[in-house]
Amino acid sequence: MRRREFMTAVGGAIVALPLVARAQQRIMPVVGLLGIDPGAVGPVAFIQGLRDLGYTEGRNILIESRWAEGNPERFPALAAELVALKVNVIMSAGGTLGALAAKQATTNIPIVFGAVGNPIADGIVSSLARPGGNVTGLSTVTTELVGKLVGLVKQIAPGVRVVALLLKPDSMPDSAREIFLREAKLFAGKLQVVEARGPADFDSAFSELAAKGAGALVVLNTAAFDIERQRIVDLAAKIKLPTVYTTRSYVDSGGLMSYGPNFADLNRRAASYVDKILKGAKPADLPVEQPTKFELFINLKTARVLGITVPNTLLVQADDVIE
Repeated sequence: MRRREFMTAVGGAIVALPLVARAQQRIMPVVGLLGIDPGAVGPVAFIQGLRDLGYTEGRNILIESRWAEGNPERFPALAAELVALKVNVIMSAGGTLGALAAKQATTNIPIVFGAVGNPIADGIVSSLARPGGNVTGLSTVTTELVGKLVGLVKQIAPGVRVVALLLKPDSMPDSAREIFLREAKLFAGKLQVVEARGPADFDSAFSELAAKGAGALVVLNTAAFDIERQRIVDLAAKIKLPTVYTTRSYVDSGGLMSYGPNFADLNRRAASYVDKILKGAKPADLPVEQPTKFELFINLKTARVLGITVPNTLLVQADDVIE
């Protein structure tokens, strides 16, 4: 081969390499990840779930992430951005509001949600067995949990007359909120609802709890709360308020007790739904899964600080006890 021909061939190969790389990227599946914050439990667990299934970003999958940065009101605009990118599937790690925003943004792109309390009542799916449409995922069955959470409060603090419920008002539709409150009132003689939209409201919310005589607290976790869980735990400790949460991470941070499904596991399992859809399955044919195991975690160190004696009946039920 003549020198000029050789150089032309080599030069053409060099020019072609980026084109090949871009072509490979184009044929890689693209997952749109919608979440409240990259450090929240849901997104982290979902990414790990993809890795467990053999996916590596940049090698055999691309991920377009959009973060609400603690503000669920941003979900609709962020979901619209993912739709405009024509991703292959949208994974909502943003709870009920994230799933609703994704559903309202598209009827064509498949959507998987990682943890939604009551997807039927919230209008996300038509049924658990056959979701219909383009949406499926995993449910936390949270509306059934709230009564259990308040019941646990009554067991660890039987003399308490006022049980408070701390929630983020825009973290659930009005219909779901009504169910939550109805369930809670069945187990509490007097229920005090305190709202916090974000970290800026935490100090005033806990001051309100103290002023209104709350004897115990149930925190209905959201992704926005999870990011600030240490602060919430510290504020509850400051006013010596026995508190029950729905995820273990709060107990590891010094919270008294938690009861609920493993949220990390739910979002990790959501990766298998995305995998099936990328391989040709339709969301309408993938039943919404519910957690089969609920975990109870107790922090005895915190109980001692609060002067609480945890009944043995609860200790033997606990999945783990922090001594």
